[in-house]
Amino acid sequence: MTNKNAFKEGQFILDTLESNGFEAYYVGGSVRDYYMGKSVGDIDITTNALPKQIEALFKHTIDVGIEHGTIVVVVDKTPYEVTTYRTETTYSDFRRPDSVEFTTSLKEDLARRDFTMNAIAMDKHFNLYDPYDGKSAIEDKEIITVGNPDERFNEDALRMLRALRFMSQLQFDINEHSYDAIKNLVSNVQHISVERIVQEMK
Repeated sequence: MTNKNAFKEGQFILDTLESNGFEAYYVGGSVRDYYMGKSVGDIDITTNALPKQIEALFKHTIDVGIEHGTIVVVVDKTPYEVTTYRTETTYSDFRRPDSVEFTTSLKEDLARRDFTMNAIAMDKHFNLYDPYDGKSAIEDKEIITVGNPDERFNEDALRMLRALRFMSQLQFDINEHSYDAIKNLVSNVQHISVERIVQEMK
């Protein structure tokens, strides 16, 4: 199966959202892996449709985090996470934002993501929207946070372990500023639950 074929079922979701006047894009690891020519795993979708609007458009949905804007849409038994564009506030528990606000800006939504290589959006025609230069990071084999690395790692301490996982899996290097932030903030790892660490490393 080619990389493009992996997105075939998900296109129904993008088509449905767009035909009802909304924006919709593939986002995250699936877009990164597509650009790298790797096999594509879970496919996530982002949209300016609000959670209740998403639920109204599809027959089979699962509310897995409506307060954070995420609805699972099931297409032919395959689940897809569909999340409303959002911005996030502070992270008191080093894991979840204290609150989220929905936005109509795709660029603002991508700004809250962990690494530039994961902050690329792709439309149904496989055109890439890359405001934080994630493609260059992939080509240079470099793991770079979106924005200030201290802020990104303070928001969710698991991102530090994720950076090391990507370093191992992808054979990428961690950007100098991001690496320095990891060294400075490594003690925050104590706030991560064992379950999250195990899931990340698996």
